[in-house]
Amino acid sequence: MNFNNLNQLYRSVIMDHYKNPRNKGVIEDGSMTVEMNNPTCGDEIQLTLNVEAGIIKDVKFQGEGCSISMSSASMMTEAIMNQPADRALEMAAEFSNMMLGEDFHITEDMGDIEALQGVSQFPARIKCATLTWKALEKGFKESE
Repeated sequence: MNFNNLNQLYRSVIMDHYKNPRNKGVIEDGSMTVEMNNPTCGDEIQLTLNVEAGIIKDVKFQGEGCSISMSSASMMTEAIMNQPADRALEMAAEFSNMMLGEDFHITEDMGDIEALQGVSQFPARIKCATLTWKALEKGFKESE
């Protein structure tokens, strides 16, 4: 597959997650709720999780923002569902490395995340892509 076809495929994956977000909503009795925003472009996210015995049993997000931030939230919730908290935080670190253009290792259990790799070429959009991941990290840090 050539570079242009790959870019087009990634764009279509991003737009699919934006138009048909997975796990959008709120968990009323969630064990963790985190709100974050990106004042640069107005993205806002609320992440709720149910964590039982260190396993993410359910995760939902709601918010408003650009296609990058909302599709990243959708992709992240799919990737971390039913994962141990430690694995979800490893995924967050790998995603951050990918966004920063550092060495990263995307594994199959991370789903569609790799479609956002091109965002790393646009420094102003990196905060959009990482917003939900930063909320995840913040939530676990605050719950320690």
